[in-house]
Amino acid sequence: MSAVLRATGLGKRYGRRWALTDCTVDVPRGRVVGLVGPNGAGKSTFLNLAVGLLTPSSGEIEVLGERPTGRRARRGKVGFVGQDTPTYAALSVADHLRLGAHLNPYWDGALAADRISGLGLDPGQRAGRLSGGQRAQLALTLGIAKRPDLLLLDEPVASLDPLARREFLQDLMEAVAEQELSVVLSSHLVSDVERACDYLVVLVDSRVQVAGDIEELLSTHHRLTGPRRDPAQLPADQHVVAASHTDRQSTLLVRTDRPILDPGWEVSQVDLEDLVLAYLGRSAAEPGSSARPSLEALR
Repeated sequence: MSAVLRATGLGKRYGRRWALTDCTVDVPRGRVVGLVGPNGAGKSTFLNLAVGLLTPSSGEIEVLGERPTGRRARRGKVGFVGQDTPTYAALSVADHLRLGAHLNPYWDGALAADRISGLGLDPGQRAGRLSGGQRAQLALTLGIAKRPDLLLLDEPVASLDPLARREFLQDLMEAVAEQELSVVLSSHLVSDVERACDYLVVLVDSRVQVAGDIEELLSTHHRLTGPRRDPAQLPADQHVVAASHTDRQSTLLVRTDRPILDPGWEVSQVDLEDLVLAYLGRSAAEPGSSARPSLEALR
């Protein structure tokens, strides 16, 4: 697997507080990667380290085969849309496009103009007078028109209404298809990841809990329901992600590449939300922790 972004033992500390600790992950090239985690998990810190807005306190990060730098040519290969889709309130839409052309060596002015026209935005309108959805689309236009190899999006639609969020993600998917972008989309909304992404990274307490192709992850995770038993008695190839028990019944979520042949279990598939919730509930105190939180939400 060719990695467009690679972190090894990556950490960022502010005084005594670690915002990111020992984060290790490879982001594959040519994929739309959903970076999922609760608030405070370290998603924004990770993306800011990737674009060079922050410097690591520990570990290493490589983007497009190099450490993030301030070199203009390197910045031009990475697009970034931060939280709240930042734009300049006093500048017009046209001003934003002129600024983008000035700052980015690979700027595609025709692409930017076509997108603004297709969105029905008035080039003379100030960004501060645009709706939240329109500002998000303007920010996405600036990111895409850079013609980047990698586009990083930090929860760009979290504050939008459902219709504006759907339109933004649809435009993103069209841009991915047209430009063959590699994308990392940070979100705490599983529905957004399910709609737009084909690869998943779950980050909890700054540690990667699971990463992989979404279809493969769904095909290798199963819910087992049956008479109460100790999860430690399961075959070694059945890794328990989460567990819940009543006096008579056990419900487990397990990951395995092999068929589950035990007739004592009722086996069912999980959806993406089930899978993400199970990993979000795990203790991140230790990598590969075998902690087994409640699965009540999955039953």
